[in-house]
Amino acid sequence: MIEALSGFPDNVVAMRAKGHVTRKDYEDVLVPKVRDAFAHRQKIRCFYELGPEFTGFDPGAMWEDFKLGIGHIAGWERIAVVTDVDWIKHVMNAFRFIMPGEIRLFGTSQAAEARRWIAAP
Repeated sequence: MIEALSGFPDNVVAMRAKGHVTRKDYEDVLVPKVRDAFAHRQKIRCFYELGPEFTGFDPGAMWEDFKLGIGHIAGWERIAVVTDVDWIKHVMNAFRFIMPGEIRLFGTSQAAEARRWIAAP
């Protein structure tokens, strides 16, 4: 499942993944939040936390994630990914070169640092 997080500036879409994430999670939670954010501004930031409760993505969710990122490629100002899952870190590093905005990876113990960075001017 994906849950929206509060307490972030208006230009930040903040989410936490728990358990197994499905395509429906993206369609029902993340995609509408991102669409709404881009309806109000040209550049947004994303905070995405995949903590110890996260168990994985189904293929449909991974496809939705890819489409969402590429569909707004020029609009991502900053992306903070908080995880200790090695394969996610590797995937983020592999695709970092196509994203024009800043991407930073943080371990779960660095979640507070990631929050400060994504919100900083």
